[in-house]
Amino acid sequence: MSDLIRHECGVALVRLLKPLSYYQEKYGSPLWGFTKLFLLMEKQHNRGQDGAGVACVKLDVPAGTPFMFRERNIKANPLDRIFKSLLGQYNEHVRTGAIHPEFTDTVKRNFDFGGELLMGHLRYGTSGGYSMSSCHPYFRRSPWPTRNLALCGNFNLTNTDELNRSLIAMGQHPIFATDTQAILEKIGFFLDEEHEDIFRFLRKRDVSGPELSRRISEDLDVTRVITRASQRWDGGYVLAGLIGNGDAFVVRDPSGIRPCFYFQNDEVVAFASERAPLMTVFDLALEDVKEVSPGHVVVIKRRGAISEAPFTAPLPRTSCSFERIYFSRGNDVDIYRERQALGGQLATQVIDAIGHDWANTVFSYIPNTSEVAFYGMMSALRTRRREEVKTAILAASRAGTLTEALLDELILRNWPRGEKVVSKDIKIRTFIGQENLRNQLVSHVYDITYGSVRAGRDNLVVLDDSIVRGTTLRRSILRILARLNPKKIIIVSTAPQIRYPDCYGIDMSELGKFIAFEAAVALINERGQSQLLDDVYELCRDEVVKGGPVNHVRRIYEPFKPWEISNKIVELVRPKQLEWKGEFQIIFQTLENLHIAVPDHRGDWYFSGRYPTPGGYRVVNQAFVNYYEKNDGRSY
Repeated sequence: MSDLIRHECGVALVRLLKPLSYYQEKYGSPLWGFTKLFLLMEKQHNRGQDGAGVACVKLDVPAGTPFMFRERNIKANPLDRIFKSLLGQYNEHVRTGAIHPEFTDTVKRNFDFGGELLMGHLRYGTSGGYSMSSCHPYFRRSPWPTRNLALCGNFNLTNTDELNRSLIAMGQHPIFATDTQAILEKIGFFLDEEHEDIFRFLRKRDVSGPELSRRISEDLDVTRVITRASQRWDGGYVLAGLIGNGDAFVVRDPSGIRPCFYFQNDEVVAFASERAPLMTVFDLALEDVKEVSPGHVVVIKRRGAISEAPFTAPLPRTSCSFERIYFSRGNDVDIYRERQALGGQLATQVIDAIGHDWANTVFSYIPNTSEVAFYGMMSALRTRRREEVKTAILAASRAGTLTEALLDELILRNWPRGEKVVSKDIKIRTFIGQENLRNQLVSHVYDITYGSVRAGRDNLVVLDDSIVRGTTLRRSILRILARLNPKKIIIVSTAPQIRYPDCYGIDMSELGKFIAFEAAVALINERGQSQLLDDVYELCRDEVVKGGPVNHVRRIYEPFKPWEISNKIVELVRPKQLEWKGEFQIIFQTLENLHIAVPDHRGDWYFSGRYPTPGGYRVVNQAFVNYYEKNDGRSY
C-alpha cells in the first residue's frame, strides 16, 4: 500500500504448561517460553511499529514476592529494545551468579520474565497518541492476585464514550483516555465483583488465609466476567489478558472482524494475531493451528485447563478483507492464494486497458506487499495470452499460413513482460508521524529502474494493494514513473475504491481524506448537484441523533458509475506541473471480484458501506457531519 494508514496491532500470548525445569532439560534453556514470545512478536512486526510491550505472570511464588511484571517501549525498534534490555538483565544475573540456568528456581526468583505466563503487544497508534501511557499492555493492580489484570488488544471500539458513561453510572471515575482504558476498567469492575462474590461465600464458611486465596483463584469464572463486561462493546476486537492468579484469556469479537489463532499441546498454549507465525515458531502443520471462534473467549485456568465458550450472541461473520489484501503477512498459505487470486481477477480490466498490446506493455508492481498479487495477475495474463496464441496458431494452421516467423511473433515477442520498475528505499522511514516532514520525504521513498520501459512506446502497468488518499500517487509515484516516459501509465489496485470510514482497527475515519470521496464530491459540484451534499448532511445529522442503522453517505456515490469516479480520481491525482503528457488510467478491483478472490472474509464496509455493527453506521454518518462542518479528527 503506497498510502500511509495506521492499522492493525498484533498480540501474542504464551502459556507454559510445564515447570521451567522441563524446558531447561528438554530444550537447554529456562527461557524457552520467553524466546517463543519474542519470535511470535518478531514474526508479526508488520502489525505495529509505534510501540511494543510485554507482560509476565509467575506461578506459585511465595507470599510477599512480586508475581506480575510489565515492560514497554515507544522508541524506534521498540521490540528489539525490550528484549535486548530484558536479556541484558538476565545475562548480568548469570554473570554475577544470581542466576544459574540449570537451577530454574534462581531464574524464577531473580528474572522478572522467568515466568510461565507471557503476553506481548505490537502497537499501531490509532487513538490515544503515541506516548508511553497509550502503549499496551495496560495494568490494573491489587494486593489480591485475582484482582490484578494486564490487558492488550488489536481493536477499536466505536462507543468508548458510552462505555465511560456506564462506568460513571457504576460509581467509577474513569480517565477518558482510550478504548483500552475503558475496557480495562470494565473488565476490572466485573473481575472485582466476581472476586467479592466468591470471597463473601467462602468467608461465611470460615475459609481464610492461603486457602481462601487458593479457592478464590480456583473458583474464579473468567468467562462470566467477560460475558458481563462485554454487554455494550461495539467494534472489532481481539483482547488478550493475564490475571495475577495465573488465569489468562483471549476474546474475539462476535463478527470475527479481527483475526486470532492458537494451538496447544502438552507443553504450551500459544496465541497470535496471524496463523503463519505460530506455524513457523512452533514448527506446526496447518491443521495444528485453530482459529478462535468469533464471539468466544478462550480461558486458560491457573491449573492449565483450557476452555472455549461463547460470551455474547453471535453475529454474521464479517472478517476484515483488508487483512487478506494487505495487513497480514503473505506467507500464510490461504492469504498467499487469495492475493494471487486478487491479482488474477484484474486480468480482464488490464487487457482491455492495454488494448491487447502485449508487445508494447511492461507489467510491474509497487513494492513490496503487492508482489504476490502481481504474480497472480501475471499468471492470469499469461493464461489469457496462451489462449490467444493457441487460437491464432489453430487458425493459421487451418489456413495454411503457419510459419516460423508467425510463431516467433505470437510466442516470443508478444509474451507478457514483467519488470521490477519500482523499488522502495528502505532507509527512508515513511511512518514518521509529523505530516509536514513526512510529505517532504515521501517523494524520495521510491526509485525506478531506468531503461526498463521503452520511452514513448511501452504502456506501463503498475499494481498496488490499494489506493486510499492518493497522496503518494500525486506527490511521488506518478512523477517518478513519468521519468520513464511511457506511452501510457495504468495504476491497478487489488482493492476496490475505498469510499467509507473504518472504525474497527484501521485509522481511516475522515471522509475528506479518501480520494474516492473527493472525486465524488468534485463530480457533484461540477454537475450542479451541490444540494445533494446539504441533503445528506441533514440526513446524517438526524441519523446520528437517533442512532439509526442507515448509511446516508452512500447517496454521495449513487449518481455515478465506478468508472466515472475512477476517471475523476485520475484528474485529481495527476500533478498539474507534470511535463509528461501520456495517457493515465486507474483501475480498481470490483467488489464482486473481491468476494470471488476472498470468499471467507466478507468484511467490506470501507468499500460497500455495509457495516457489521450499529456503531459503524453511527461513525459513517458522523464522519460526513464532521466533513460538512469542517471538523477535523476521528468520527468515533
